[in-house]
Amino acid sequence: MPEETPSGPDAPPSSQPAAPRPFHIGEEFGTPNKNLPPARIVLIGVAAVVLVALGIAFLQRPHSLATGSIDDIVPVELPGQSSVMVAIHVSLHNTGEKPYWIRSIEAGVDTDAGNYTDQSAPAVDYDRYFQAFPPLKVNAPPPLRRESMIVPNGDMKGMIIVSFPVSADVFAKRKALRVTIQPYDQPKPLILTK
Repeated sequence: MPEETPSGPDAPPSSQPAAPRPFHIGEEFGTPNKNLPPARIVLIGVAAVVLVALGIAFLQRPHSLATGSIDDIVPVELPGQSSVMVAIHVSLHNTGEKPYWIRSIEAGVDTDAGNYTDQSAPAVDYDRYFQAFPPLKVNAPPPLRRESMIVPNGDMKGMIIVSFPVSADVFAKRKALRVTIQPYDQPKPLILTK
């Protein structure tokens, strides 16, 4: 019977040297499987970074430093023109820590006939409009002017006059009326709706 060669820790060392391993140049520089962490860990790390970035973006998003409301709307139909001139009374409050400077004022109306916008008329023209259309002057606050400043934690009431190419009936059935006030030093305008 042939002799069995013992194996295990008590086995005598082999007299023959081990065969050399073949040389693979690709293994010299490493492979992704050997040098990178498992894909699951990488994906968890990327997801954590994305969640932190989204949280920061949400907290740092631009928002208006003023609030306000549309208090009253006085439309007057322009005779023979199928248009309305509208006096819009607004109230504003600066919630910021620095002055709120008004750069531009625009109003828009959404109707079944379409959507229209108009810039606020210059305040120097208001007396002329009041003479031609006395209902615009009823309970009218002072004009809300471009370049006006609202002090920190201050309030301002004012009126803008705009016109839209729709009849008084179409304006009365409007879907929405909005006033957009763009300040000088802030990216996000204040939008008031009614």
